[in-house]
Amino acid sequence: MDYHTIIRQNEERLLQPHVRQSAAAVANLLADEFIEHGSSGRIYTKQDILVHLPQEQAAAITTAAFKTTQLAPGIILATCRSTHRQPGQPTTHALRCSIWKQVAGRWQMVFHQGTPTSEN
Repeated sequence: MDYHTIIRQNEERLLQPHVRQSAAAVANLLADEFIEHGSSGRIYTKQDILVHLPQEQAAAITTAAFKTTQLAPGIILATCRSTHRQPGQPTTHALRCSIWKQVAGRWQMVFHQGTPTSEN
């Protein structure tokens, strides 16, 4: 399987409510040095994410315009647009980018950033 497909599948896993509720599943997809610049403006470490995600209220998050670019052997940049729908809340949109690295034969995310944007 090519890296584009694997990275896309991993990104989609991280958006699924049952995966987000599992610290073990998320820990497997994030590198130990993971850092996120959230669309909220906060910065999160892997430990922050492992504590925060299981407490998050379930939401429907979808992506569009998914693209990958190889930055170096074993290093991939993934970009997309996301739509976040949560009951009782306004729908939000973001531009998302992630950097993935291949570690011991599997892909792990080392960086993620979400930037709020309009629908278009």
